[in-house]
Amino acid sequence: MLKAELRAKYRKKRNLLTSDAVSNSSSKIANRMLNLPVWHFLYYHVFLSIAENKEVDTSFILPVLQGKDKSIAVSKMHKGRSLKHFLLLDNTLIKNNRLNIPEPVDGIEVKETSLDVVFVPLLAFDSSGHRVGYGQGYYDIFLRKCRPNIIKVGLSFFEAEDIITDSTADDVALNYCVTPNMIYSF
Repeated sequence: MLKAELRAKYRKKRNLLTSDAVSNSSSKIANRMLNLPVWHFLYYHVFLSIAENKEVDTSFILPVLQGKDKSIAVSKMHKGRSLKHFLLLDNTLIKNNRLNIPEPVDGIEVKETSLDVVFVPLLAFDSSGHRVGYGQGYYDIFLRKCRPNIIKVGLSFFEAEDIITDSTADDVALNYCVTPNMIYSF
């Protein structure tokens, strides 16, 4: 299926989720993540969920990372389609930007090359680890700036599609994707 078709299909599927379903599935994803072989690293990047888009609620993941004494980075939109990344600390002020995306106001900047693991938002993914996001390319641009061995973990309420037919070499594939029911490894 084409990216545009998958975007429409999965936005519709997400819109049908109740807030209880989002919470329950997000909690299952956070618990299932504990089985990933990624917990020996130090720097983890987590997206801050857009509640109205019914994204996987990463507030269930943050205590897991904090409990494991990990350094957590979160993003802020920057000029063009780039992102800046800041350490998430107890005193980090989070505000919604003009697109209603929660992001840090400022803080201690973290370079992409310092990150070890990135939890990646998505609408859909396929059995090869290709993902469909919102179509603006922010995460593909961000992930290309990271070290080649960065571990990319998608988070999804839904299971894999067979194939995204218009994936290209410019698309950055995932290493893992975690759903409420399983962990996919690519």
